[in-house]
Amino acid sequence: MSRRRTLGTKKKVALLVSAAAVAGGGAFVMASTSNAAQSPQTAAESTVCQGLATALGNNQRFIEGQRSAPDAQSAARIANREAVIAQIKVQQEASGCAVGESAQDSQAAAGQPSQAAPASAPASAPASQAPPAGNAASGQQVCNGSTVTLSGEAGAPAASSNQFPAGTKLKVTNLDNNKSTTVEVTSVSGSCALLNNAAFEQVREPGKFLIRRALIEKVG
Repeated sequence: MSRRRTLGTKKKVALLVSAAAVAGGGAFVMASTSNAAQSPQTAAESTVCQGLATALGNNQRFIEGQRSAPDAQSAARIANREAVIAQIKVQQEASGCAVGESAQDSQAAAGQPSQAAPASAPASAPASQAPPAGNAASGQQVCNGSTVTLSGEAGAPAASSNQFPAGTKLKVTNLDNNKSTTVEVTSVSGSCALLNNAAFEQVREPGKFLIRRALIEKVG
């Protein structure tokens, strides 16, 4: 008798579980859809995420450069940039972006303007024959086509660059809102002009972490 009752109980439990699975199927699908809608955005899907990914990639490339050719200050520079990367990741999470995505591992970088001379440049002066940006005369436009983003570093308005030595003064104009800032290069980075937080705030558009149409001039 006890065996029959046990078997009967098992059958009832199995039927209840099956019914619950069927009844809950719709809820499960809705939950899955909801989670998908809330999944992090990639750099290809959001301008904000693209800007943060670019900033992250710039700092990662800088660290790689320091590790491949270290000097007495490399350890301190790397520690500083690792702290910057950590802050960028916090901003990525707060902005609903894929945390840790950088321009190095994102296809979104392919959609950014090329850092070569624009196609409209005169054929008589190809980019390959142009003088290095670091040798440009004062007041001359440099780094045609470059985008500008932020390093995440604090402090007074300043810039870092892979083409200009410390002490060089650059004027960066955001052509989308005509705001400009003139800053001094204080360190090395992975791009022509990488602005720190204070400098970027002077020229940024609200909610954006990337200046697509930038005019960069060497002014000192």
